[in-house]
Amino acid sequence: MLLAEEAGLDLVEISPNAQPPVVKILDLGKLKYANQKKAAEARKNQKVIEIKEIKMRPNIDSHDYETKMKAVRRFFEEGDKVKLTLRFRGREMAHMELGMQLLNKVREEVATIAKVEAEPKLEGRQMMMVLAPR
Repeated sequence: MLLAEEAGLDLVEISPNAQPPVVKILDLGKLKYANQKKAAEARKNQKVIEIKEIKMRPNIDSHDYETKMKAVRRFFEEGDKVKLTLRFRGREMAHMELGMQLLNKVREEVATIAKVEAEPKLEGRQMMMVLAPR
């Protein structure tokens, strides 16, 4: 402690659980500043994964389907998750198998670049499935 006082610095405990405890003589303000900068740099380099939603209908046209699939592939390239939502209206509720076939078709198409995170499930008039990039 005397050496630290003479140098005008702080005595910082580095490893309190070690036998004997490890301490260093350094400027505590500079240490806190360096740690803060390091944490900010780590946050800056992080990629925040978003969930993008694609809405479809069970009787979607082939061109519309291809357009939606192009968007799905782009989302996976950006590293985002994709939530596929199938909305049923009116008498479409009587043909749930069409919606399931469509979601299975999507699953097979993106099997090489994505994995199913949440299996298709029906919530009211919507069927949802979540896909995540591999």
